Amino acid sequence: MSSVKALPGTSRPRRAPSPDERLVDADRSKVALLDAALEEFSAKGFAGARVREIAERAGVSKDLIAYHFGGKEGLYLAVQRAWLDQAGGSADAEASIADTLDRHLRGALDDPRPMRLLVWRGLAAHGAAPPDASADADHPGVGTLRRRQNNGELDADLDPATLQLVLLGAVAAPIVFPAEVRRLFGVEATKADFVARYRAGLLQLVDLLRPRAARECPP
Repeated sequence: MSSVKALPGTSRPRRAPSPDERLVDADRSKVALLDAALEEFSAKGFAGARVREIAERAGVSKDLIAYHFGGKEGLYLAVQRAWLDQAGGSADAEASIADTLDRHLRGALDDPRPMRLLVWRGLAAHGAAPPDASADADHPGVGTLRRRQNNGELDADLDPATLQLVLLGAVAAPIVFPAEVRRLFGVEATKADFVARYRAGLLQLVDLLRPRAARECPP
């Protein structure tokens, strides 16, 4: 005789979810938690974010944070890895430095949460050097800039580590200094007028990074 019983008030028996259904539910829970955690961590930093609020925003039990990520710190690291994977996956090695900077700027303005997360990490006492810190020669961004120098796109005399930090600061500036954007440009950083003017100004600066001979003798 079957042991499956119908739920009270229903004509259908309760069916245990299949392994595939459990996997889909688990994946959905993880995605929901990562998105909710990005929202909370970017708004409040690691110390200010609360696992209960993250779980409520995701619509799941807070116990799933420990189950899927091992706790708050594991979730925090997972959020950072997810963002880095997404940024790395969208990179185009063939794109010019101007196009790459433009893409990063538009991405940061469209969704400022990852950049805010990066700022919070930098401000935290324990965030001065992430566990995966490496020498400048091994940093992927610095390595890309060195390749651009080798192929003649950038002046070979520029320090690529310094340039990487300056370009990161240029992308982060509208998110970190919104009040200064209003004072300098007279509009909010989210306005199309600002984006167009700031983008044009950055591209002018990028043009000055080309080798001197290329600037003096344009094609």
